[in-house]
Amino acid sequence: MKQLEVQIMGQSYLLGCPEGGESSLLDAVERVDSAMCKIRDAGKIRARDRIAVLAALNLASEFSQQGAAVPSPSPAVTAVTSADTEGADPRLLALIERLDGALSVDGQLL
Repeated sequence: MKQLEVQIMGQSYLLGCPEGGESSLLDAVERVDSAMCKIRDAGKIRARDRIAVLAALNLASEFSQQGAAVPSPSPAVTAVTSADTEGADPRLLALIERLDGALSVDGQLL
C-alpha cells in the first residue's frame, strides 16, 4: 500500500492508498478540500470538525443525486437546528446524531 501526503484546508494528512489508486485519491482530496474551503470561506462556521461534517454531507448529497433518475441541484448544507429537522429523512437525522457524538469526543483522541 502506497502512502501519499496531502493537504486539506491547509493541514497535512498522510493517507494510504492501493497501488494505482493515486489519481482517484488525489481527485477525492481535491473535492474534499474544495468543499471544506468553500464552507470556511463563507465565514459562518469556523470549527474544522463542523466544516468537515458539512462538506461530507454536501458531497454525499451530490453523490446520491448523481444516481437519481432526475438530478436536481444540490442545496447547500448548513448547520442543522431543531427547527430544520421537521420532515427530514430519519436516516439523515440519525447520521447527524452519530457524527455529532463522534465529533464531541474529538478532543479525547489527541
